[in-house]
Amino acid sequence: MDDAEPFQIRPMVLADCDRVSEIRVLGWRFAYRGLMPQSFLDALSAKEDAERRRERFAQGDGSVVNLVAQRGAEIVGWAALGPYRDGEVRTGEAELYAIYLDPRHLNTGVGRALMQEALRRCAALDHDRVYLWVVRGNARARRFYERAGFRADGAEEPYEVDGMLVPEIRYVRELTR
Repeated sequence: MDDAEPFQIRPMVLADCDRVSEIRVLGWRFAYRGLMPQSFLDALSAKEDAERRRERFAQGDGSVVNLVAQRGAEIVGWAALGPYRDGEVRTGEAELYAIYLDPRHLNTGVGRALMQEALRRCAALDHDRVYLWVVRGNARARRFYERAGFRADGAEEPYEVDGMLVPEIRYVRELTR
């Protein structure tokens, strides 16, 4: 791995689903170790995730934007954004659903570039703000989001993972066009 090699941010294509799912599973296992049951993290399957991802990607209506970061021939990061979800209802605001890197590529500028492009796209779609949810105990991610201009807005919501409640905090960032 050569972190000095340039990378590009581009729209995800169907052929990227396997690698994006690998990155998602690696990212979960890295970011949520100690924050979620290890048995749950160990049971994550990139193959199953890729199957679901291909189905959703093929059936997508264009409202969700998937981006990948590619360094040379290797995809090293992924981000997904779209309309903010208030329960099952999509609103007029934007949400960053996910941003994950292959852990070997942390602190290389790839995450910042993915974030900048995601925010640029949200603003280009005329959104005034973008939201995201982050696991309360994920200090690394929270620092990353705060450096990108996000702030916790006081909303919290737990979700259940294998019988364990995992608290999430909502972050928001105002956008300028």
